Amino acid sequence: MMRRGLQVAARLSHHGALPGGPYILPTFSPASAFGSSMDSMVSRFCQEKTDLKNYALPNASWCPDMLNLYHKFLEKTKADGWIRLPSFKSNRNHIQELKLPLVLTVSSDKSDCHIFTRCTETEGQSYEYVIFFHPSKKKSVCLFQPGPYLEGPPGFAHGGSLAAMIDETVSKTAYLAGEGLFTLNLNIRFKNLIRMGSLAVLNVGVEKVEDQKLYIPCVAQSTDQQTIYTKASGRERLSPRPCPATPTPRTNRKGMLRIQSQAGVQLFRVGLDTCRRHRQSEGKPN
Repeated sequence: MMRRGLQVAARLSHHGALPGGPYILPTFSPASAFGSSMDSMVSRFCQEKTDLKNYALPNASWCPDMLNLYHKFLEKTKADGWIRLPSFKSNRNHIQELKLPLVLTVSSDKSDCHIFTRCTETEGQSYEYVIFFHPSKKKSVCLFQPGPYLEGPPGFAHGGSLAAMIDETVSKTAYLAGEGLFTLNLNIRFKNLIRMGSLAVLNVGVEKVEDQKLYIPCVAQSTDQQTIYTKASGRERLSPRPCPATPTPRTNRKGMLRIQSQAGVQLFRVGLDTCRRHRQSEGKPN
């Protein structure tokens, strides 16, 4: 039964019948898609859209620390090279002029789609944040205030909500700074809890570019920099190789069966001993 299941999964993935199945994306460069430089990418990303709500603007739920730091960075946008990134409810609104690879194109345009960190319209209840980006330094600062919908331990933000905020900031930084699109790896070390309604400052910057990957560390800390909430490191893919996810079974020395795509993305990993025991049990009378 298990073997049949793996065979069916492999066939479905090969024919594209698994809607959530993995894909290895074709070679893609946002800058080349726009036909311009990083500055042009930033200007296109930050276009003012009067018909869309910009969630990165202050509202009545923002705490005093968040408002104060927001205005300080707003002053830096006038002379120090910082840019306030707009935040719409869907990434489609940011990159609608960008020609994405075929496997990423969407046939239907659902108006109710929201990115995860903009999942509710109610101010102050979920993610309240704004990201400032410095193009020449390839750095970002995210001001993040978690609302009560993000609670984990009583009175404190869930660790997963902070992980999502880190991923959002890292991916936006990678996209604008180095043509990165997708997070390959995100390692997070949690050190302290964030109290609900308080401010966490995420400092993100490109550390190096190596082997077609962007390495981006992140430190989330309190406003006074006395409390570190998390330290994280992320890797973003620069230019994926074109390759469909056609699973091929392989065995390794430990007697494990791995179903993986041609690009090496592991889809399934099952012990061969488990398969053998299952087949033997199927042959035994009840």
